Amino acid sequence: MIEFRNVDFWIGEQQILNDVSFAVPRAQTKVILGPSGSGKSTILRLLMGLWKPDAGAILVDGEDITRVTPLRLRQIRQRMGIVFQQGALFDSMTVGENIGYTLLEDGHIEEEEIEGAVHSYLSLVGLDTGLVDRMPDELSGGMQRRVAIARALASRDPDILLYDEPTTGLDPQSAERITDLIVRLRDTMGKTSVVVTHDIPDAFKVANRITVLDNGRVVFEGTPAELAAADTPFIGEFLAPFRKAVAAASRHVDARGHRAGGTELNLGGTQ
Repeated sequence: MIEFRNVDFWIGEQQILNDVSFAVPRAQTKVILGPSGSGKSTILRLLMGLWKPDAGAILVDGEDITRVTPLRLRQIRQRMGIVFQQGALFDSMTVGENIGYTLLEDGHIEEEEIEGAVHSYLSLVGLDTGLVDRMPDELSGGMQRRVAIARALASRDPDILLYDEPTTGLDPQSAERITDLIVRLRDTMGKTSVVVTHDIPDAFKVANRITVLDNGRVVFEGTPAELAAADTPFIGEFLAPFRKAVAAASRHVDARGHRAGGTELNLGGTQ
């Protein structure tokens, strides 16, 4: 369980987050939506302990990470894997090295076992193991993003995954593979996920619950179906350009036959 309780965060004289509260149950996906500059990515930095809030509490399984020692914070952080915007692979390392260095650095696997583990993580994210000797710039954007997810998983097999704009800049087919993978990691491996995105159809596909921010405040908290039905002026304006795409996303059925977020959305007959 992840929980933000009444979190405030300032940079200088500018308040970035204002009394933000939400919870993420174990093995569910929380999506953070909002316009640019609304404070979405700040939530990930706070959750990782890179920044400290000015007020409020951030709990991971009941432990307030704002009050722990630096050593304990590092231990909690080891439970998290982060997928950065654009993948952020090391361009001087091969695919295998990008994944393998994490395994070697953490020291929880013998060096002779690393190659086999790298192959396993590549297979897990749907990539050919023959890519291990390729450089990142030889891969498509979607493949780079899946390597980044494999690298995040290789970091002590985290039970919490954090995604910062995971489909930004990808073509529709590549974005679909990434969102399918996010759903599969939750449903088959029980990963708890926080996804920051501006892509509303992707949000409706992967989320169990959605938090919408505006100017650092929570203006909506609920399921995808509840968001689609919300009739506040801000939500109506925010969703208006995307209603057809959201309707299509709501009809998406994954390989196990479950609809995204377990909901059927009614968007007023928009098809």
